[in-house]
Amino acid sequence: MSITESVAVPVEQGAPQIDYYEDTTQPGVTAPEGAYPDDWTIVEETVAIKSLLSTDGIRFIFSSFVNNFAGFGVVAVTFIAMMGAGVAEESGLLGSLIRKLVGAAPRWALSFILILVGVLSSVASDAGYLILIPLAAAAFASVGRHPLAGLASGFAGVAAIFMVNVSLTPTDAMITEIANEAISLAGGQPITIVANYYFMVAMSLILALVAALVTEKIVEPRLGTWDPSEGSAGHVDAAEISPEADRRGSRFALIGFGIMVAVVALATFPPGAPLRDPETGNIIGNTPFMDSLLFIIMLLFLISGVCYGVGAGTMKGSGDVIKAITKTFSGLGGMVLMLLMISQFIAFFNWTNLPRVLAGSLAELLEQANIGAVPLLLGFIVVIVLLDFIMPGALPKWAIFAPIFVPLFMRLGVAPQTLLAAYRVADSPVNALTPLMVYLPFIASIAARYQKKAGIGTVVALMLPYSLAIFVAGTVVFLVWFLLGIPLGPGYLPVVG
Repeated sequence: MSITESVAVPVEQGAPQIDYYEDTTQPGVTAPEGAYPDDWTIVEETVAIKSLLSTDGIRFIFSSFVNNFAGFGVVAVTFIAMMGAGVAEESGLLGSLIRKLVGAAPRWALSFILILVGVLSSVASDAGYLILIPLAAAAFASVGRHPLAGLASGFAGVAAIFMVNVSLTPTDAMITEIANEAISLAGGQPITIVANYYFMVAMSLILALVAALVTEKIVEPRLGTWDPSEGSAGHVDAAEISPEADRRGSRFALIGFGIMVAVVALATFPPGAPLRDPETGNIIGNTPFMDSLLFIIMLLFLISGVCYGVGAGTMKGSGDVIKAITKTFSGLGGMVLMLLMISQFIAFFNWTNLPRVLAGSLAELLEQANIGAVPLLLGFIVVIVLLDFIMPGALPKWAIFAPIFVPLFMRLGVAPQTLLAAYRVADSPVNALTPLMVYLPFIASIAARYQKKAGIGTVVALMLPYSLAIFVAGTVVFLVWFLLGIPLGPGYLPVVG
């Protein structure tokens, strides 16, 4: 079985890249050089399903096994990020920050604040998964609330509301460029990166509120009262540190944090600074600064954690810092084994071309359906949601669907920015459920700290209400927005003309 499709591909690569995804649900989170191109073009390709039991398939299984895991970027990303987070946790800094956050936030607002921060973290998505989700679980535990409810809240904000944000992200630039290539096929005017900005801001707040209500009304009541004896978390808690030591440690941490911010600022803001784009001088976009965000965040946590430990007396020397990092890494052993298996499954699954053939087939069915704009938009949203289980990345699906549906909807009088908004609604809710979410093992290991029997099934069961609620709420808001003709961004109406 095969399918011939029009697909957006990077000009300099000449072929679509479907094995790295910017929303970190697929391998290769650290994308190869040139993975985020500025220029895309539309080409026609024939894609056939390949069998793993064929000679080529068996050869691929045996010859790619090591490379599949070696190129699975999430492993390196996890270890790098957890260096800083582990030191900050073991020194007592995270516990101190959590207590201050909880003390300043009303109980009813804690879920909403954590979820909204998760939404904002999609600018540096790896940090959201690796730092915010454990932080959210610990924040709930610190006030006697069930930590799995906090974990689920953080996960919902980071993963299930990924495609909208209050700020613009590199993903927005890429999907806009792909949309413009598709618009050129129909002779239309290109759109800008802010084409969905009003819609994105509103959806960020609305969906964060919806997810917070799910936490308060559904997830946390179902979990019941948390028994701390069920877990195995054993880091230094701020409650074990005297108020005087905590204040001194916080002062030291603030000084260390300020110095690191100053260093990063000097490497970023002056003209010709090393973290600016060497050709354009840009800071935001496909730039060294954006590529360095995770490393910068790790350093901020590492330096602040060490400074807090020195000030509070929880760390006496370099041996304590090394011990904290070693303890953190040792707790990731089970997760690494699961990631080994997941990396092979994803690589083998992608090699068969099943995701692309299925996506192309569903696109053809929708294109041939003789229905109006609203039912077709609803069908588009449903298809994207279903495909997200097997093809979680935002770019690969949009590269396949945009060349087909942007011209089709333009003929129906529906503006390209409207289809892009529908895609934002559909792309993210399933991120928290799909078995191809590479951070699921890590999140399950965090859950096991607080409930020893927790596993991947526990996490998926927790996230199901969030995904359903976010999908329904997002779809309803989108349809109302479209039917009322509210501008999606500065100067961008939902319809053509």
